Amino acid sequence: MNDEILISVIIPVKNTSKYLNTCLDSVLKNTYKNIEIIAIDDNSNDDSLNILKAYEKRYKKVSVYHNNKTLGQSKSRNIGLAHAQGEYISFVDSDDYVEPNYLQQLYEYYQVLFH
Repeated sequence: MNDEILISVIIPVKNTSKYLNTCLDSVLKNTYKNIEIIAIDDNSNDDSLNILKAYEKRYKKVSVYHNNKTLGQSKSRNIGLAHAQGEYISFVDSDDYVEPNYLQQLYEYYQVLFH
């Protein structure tokens, strides 16, 4: 069993289908592997929700939630927090990507800071 601390990566999504694959791939390819990705589609009217569902089907680490009406980024993040199982939380915007060692550095930073 993996004894690394679980990190929950929360990604609110609103009409970012053009960037979403890059974002999700960058998180999935991180060197730190004990993660869950919680993506909240904020009632997108592009292909974002379909992309998210495809990732959820392919990767066990990905969970997708959908807002039936637009709630905004803050409320979408709060929905993600309500579902998060990780000891640490990271927020990533769906039109961004992260470096391959982003989560490893986050984990190591917290270990130094809080232990």
